Amino acid sequence: MPAPFRGQINVDIRDSQPDWTPFEPPRAPDRAPNVLYIVLDDVGFSAMSCYGGPIETPNIDRIAANGVRFTQWHTTALCSPTRSCLLNGRNHTRNSMACITEAAIGFPNASGTIPPENGMLSEILGELGWNTYMVGKWHLCPTDEMNLAATRRNWPSGRGFERWYGFLGAETNQWYPDLVYDNHPVEPPRTPEEGYHLTDDLTDKAIEFIKDAKAIAPEKPFFLYYAPGACHAPHHAPKEWIEKFTGRFDMGYEAMREQTLARQKELGLVPAEVELPPLNPIGTPETRTGPDNLPFPELDFTRPWDSLNDDERRLFSRMAEVYAGFLAHADHHVGRLLDFLEQNDQLENTLIVVVSDNGASGEGGPNGSVNEMKFANGVPDDLEENLAKLEELGGPTTYNHYPNGWAMAFNTPFKMWKRYEFNGGTADPCIISWPSGTKARGEIRDQYHHAIDIVPTILDVLGVEAPETIKGHTQTSFDGVSMGGSLDDASVSSTRRTQFYSMLGSRSIWHEGWKAVTTHPTIAGWGHYNDDEWELYHTDVDRAEVNNLAAEQPEKVRELVNIWFAEAGANGAFPLDDRSPVEILTTERPQLTAPRSRYVYFPDTAPVSEWQAVNTRNRSFVIGALVDIPGPGAEGVLFAIGSRFGGHALYVKDNRLRYVNSFVGAVEQRIDATDDIPTGENLILSASFEKDGMDADGAVGTLTLYHGDRKVGEGRIKTQLGAFAIAGSGLYVGRHGGEPVTDDYPGKPPYRFTGGTINRVAIDVSGDPYVDLEREAALMLMRE
Repeated sequence: MPAPFRGQINVDIRDSQPDWTPFEPPRAPDRAPNVLYIVLDDVGFSAMSCYGGPIETPNIDRIAANGVRFTQWHTTALCSPTRSCLLNGRNHTRNSMACITEAAIGFPNASGTIPPENGMLSEILGELGWNTYMVGKWHLCPTDEMNLAATRRNWPSGRGFERWYGFLGAETNQWYPDLVYDNHPVEPPRTPEEGYHLTDDLTDKAIEFIKDAKAIAPEKPFFLYYAPGACHAPHHAPKEWIEKFTGRFDMGYEAMREQTLARQKELGLVPAEVELPPLNPIGTPETRTGPDNLPFPELDFTRPWDSLNDDERRLFSRMAEVYAGFLAHADHHVGRLLDFLEQNDQLENTLIVVVSDNGASGEGGPNGSVNEMKFANGVPDDLEENLAKLEELGGPTTYNHYPNGWAMAFNTPFKMWKRYEFNGGTADPCIISWPSGTKARGEIRDQYHHAIDIVPTILDVLGVEAPETIKGHTQTSFDGVSMGGSLDDASVSSTRRTQFYSMLGSRSIWHEGWKAVTTHPTIAGWGHYNDDEWELYHTDVDRAEVNNLAAEQPEKVRELVNIWFAEAGANGAFPLDDRSPVEILTTERPQLTAPRSRYVYFPDTAPVSEWQAVNTRNRSFVIGALVDIPGPGAEGVLFAIGSRFGGHALYVKDNRLRYVNSFVGAVEQRIDATDDIPTGENLILSASFEKDGMDADGAVGTLTLYHGDRKVGEGRIKTQLGAFAIAGSGLYVGRHGGEPVTDDYPGKPPYRFTGGTINRVAIDVSGDPYVDLEREAALMLMRE
């Protein structure tokens, strides 16, 4: 509440006394520290050198050397859910984040919209006098709000961040990111050929934001949420960073697990008695089936290293080298940020928190991938295709992910990976450092904690309290507890007694040193949750969850399962959803306007989010561009959505109309007109797809090119079932920003249409024959 006015008001100002107190902006306490929150992506417990990992991270090691590392700190096992916890201290299902925002299902536990009564740290600190900045991955906004026609209530700017620069969705191309600056999309400032990479750009912006305010109010503290895309797929890194790790992973992931565990024991990160779990701890497609004989997911089987041939080992090793280069490159830019703070006398009084949002990712499946969008579309990877791209891995022509054996290795000593509620999915790095405020240096903490504990910890350390209301919304209570007592005292007991987990069908409960966890495979579509097997582990001594005590202590299992149901009920965790990625990502979700049969788009506008754009997948469609072309020589993009990893485009090159469809990046299907484009006004250049069948992985049919009503080209194509990008790609008219669908585009990026004028592009998905649509368009032009 603002302070009351305590001046005096009379008729004449000369007889009145002002009081500025109620009108002044909030001021942080004197000498209040800055807060730097570094949130890494898909970086497992044991990837970084300070956690015994094989990837040198000297700058994050610097932070650890000036603070403490937690060894039993946990996440939800997935991106959006954990990030919601990290920013507001409530359990993920209370935040309506049972899964990622792109997988929202329209229930209170999973709408993708965080309730305003669960206020964020940015909203709290902003109202207490901190500047608030965010750069990088947000992923806390439902897909129907990731566009310019939507409310900004769930964008960073709507949740307390004064300035932000980054991307809204789950992931983005590190060479061609989908960038938003404050409230509008922007193009990257450079191209990959000019040295662009997203992590570099984000760090530049973070430093710029700090400079801008410090130049005016040097004593005012800031809260910076720094969330690079590293190391989520696609694993993109400059070549020179990848080459630093050449040959470093040739021993294979099983040998690397053993080496890493030995280092962890030397560092005191895990108890001496910890053992490594087997490579396929919950089964394989050959050893296990589900209810109704449903198959065990191929994605979650790991191939033993000694079963690989020489080419496969070379490919798998290279994929790990790329990931290592990606993480090391991100660490370098963390160092740039630390150096800037140090050079400006800010580092000593900055509270730094470094975490990962979940364990290392197994989405690459047993063979890895050069295009992760195959996973999202239910299309298996082709090993020969992957081998052919070996030298391009990490560059702009790949959208790559390593095989899941490396996920297990980067999660050493734990089993499984992201998505699973075993420790491989949930046990993650957590480093806290405040040089001028704490005494501990380079120490280790074994207290059990969770992502929901970070916000209460920061508020506790800063000596401030969360408000009862934010923007008029009465605030709910935190689920988290403060970790502050353990920062300088290793002997302090954790005040956390219980933590429940639920993700994509996987479930677990931790209670006073014991853990019950299901072996239910995620995104397998098995359902039948009452038939799940629950394993039991005493994690105080068995961190790696190797010795299953369920058969020996059935009463303990029953006790913990009952606690899980009680906690799940209290946190609104139902319904559970373990459907396949294609089913989840293609679930019908809200749109700002009702779906229609005809959509019209214009040039020189911002890209339209795939989630709110016309859906041409798995159906017949017509794309028609109304253009004026005064003479020969017109060229460029008329319409485009997606990228080389999945998408389609209509464009003009060498005076001919062309259509291209990249089927999940595996097959480029191109159809060229046989005649030159005409000249004149109100011309219609179009592509018509008539679906006439279905394959298991896509719709098939004939794509025909037209000049007006005259057919000028034809060919068979297959269109993919799922999205072109997990976070949704942009629809463009008159240009194509970002990664092109094809290298056949004429000219230079963004491949603008020149030599003519595009009046509009209309896309029809009514299923009517093209000739009728063309006649209707001609009549409309006559009326105009």
